[in-house]
Amino acid sequence: MRITRRQFLKVSGAAAAAGATVRLSPIPAFAQSGPVKIGVLAAKAGVTAPVGESGLRGTQWAVERINAGGGILGRKVELVVEEESNPKDTVERFRKLVLQQKVDVVTGVVSTGVGLAIGPAAEEEKRLLLMWDGTTQKGVEETIPKPRYAFRSVDNEAEAVMASILAARRFKGRIKTVAGINNDYSYGRDNWAAFLAIMKKYGMNVTPVVELWPKLGETNFTSHVATLQQAKPDLVFCSFWSGDAPILLKQAHAAGLTASTKLVMTTAGGVHEQLKKAFSPEGMILGYNSLYFDDPKASPLSKEFTRWHQEKFREWPNYESDHGYFTVVEYPVLEASRRGPARSVTDLDVLAVRFSRAGHQVIRGTAHRPMGDRTFEPDPALGCPSGRPDMIVGEVKEGPARFNPATRDPHVLGIALARFRPRAKRLAL
Repeated sequence: MRITRRQFLKVSGAAAAAGATVRLSPIPAFAQSGPVKIGVLAAKAGVTAPVGESGLRGTQWAVERINAGGGILGRKVELVVEEESNPKDTVERFRKLVLQQKVDVVTGVVSTGVGLAIGPAAEEEKRLLLMWDGTTQKGVEETIPKPRYAFRSVDNEAEAVMASILAARRFKGRIKTVAGINNDYSYGRDNWAAFLAIMKKYGMNVTPVVELWPKLGETNFTSHVATLQQAKPDLVFCSFWSGDAPILLKQAHAAGLTASTKLVMTTAGGVHEQLKKAFSPEGMILGYNSLYFDDPKASPLSKEFTRWHQEKFREWPNYESDHGYFTVVEYPVLEASRRGPARSVTDLDVLAVRFSRAGHQVIRGTAHRPMGDRTFEPDPALGCPSGRPDMIVGEVKEGPARFNPATRDPHVLGIALARFRPRAKRLAL
């Protein structure tokens, strides 16, 4: 397979906002026979193992559903799993998946350190890499001049930003000093920097009293806990995301630190099954990246997966399962659209139809007095004749809204509408 990042982004909102053309270039077709082989790089040992296992479970569930539905264009999906460990060894396993196992696409990867190393390998081998995580500001987009094959599934430190905002809202006026204990690599340092920036933005007027930087994989935090106790911060900020999070909490609880200090654990939702009540303090802010197993507004699909996961593993799923699922189910969209001149894996947050002759009244003031009938005019950007309805297709992003010109192309729009089936079949446009 030779799908480039540029081709992958042609019909996405991000590429369109940057000036994607209306007519898209053809993309080479996939192989016609045999299974679709998806390589997976999942952590299996050490403190990162619980998160790697979660991502693999979501991946397996996605494959089960795809195969039960007939596969991808009649081809069954086959997983080839290798281990994510240190950057050097994981890059070698990536090349093994590509060169020896001949996989069509590679998913997995949680650690930022691994992601930064494996991104260039994906570019070199010209093989699509859909990473579960690697969420740092120093991501592949900023370390590879023009990335074409390497992708991540989530935003930079989204969980750290939201946890920091929650901390500001909940503890404003109640804390004066803060301390940070974060892993000594880009993810940990970027999280701490984001936290301090948000504290300043919200006018928290807090003073950092200590910064601690244990290595990822370290499990003895006795000296770190002692340093935190001596500093006596009002709040401790920690971005541990793997098995080291419950280990730190156990040691902090044993030393009495959790009884006197507020805690913000930005990403420990990834190992929530290991955070037992005996050592996890009440009132701790616990961050989740995306999927939350007990979301009252969860979609039917999310509820189905949560039920399946609980029944099969006797554990509640975490957000890494969502990342694993997402990267797999996006891939078949590329395969399913291979006969057309365009492909899309971008999701659509907004699909709306506006009829040109629809009237409305403008309401102003508390008296709710009508200001007269008006007629919707077609959006000029759509190039829609005045007597026809126009359609709004877009993605919800931070910042100003921008029209995606690629959606003028009927092939692109057809792929996009496929996501809304069977509802799309009932639309008469």
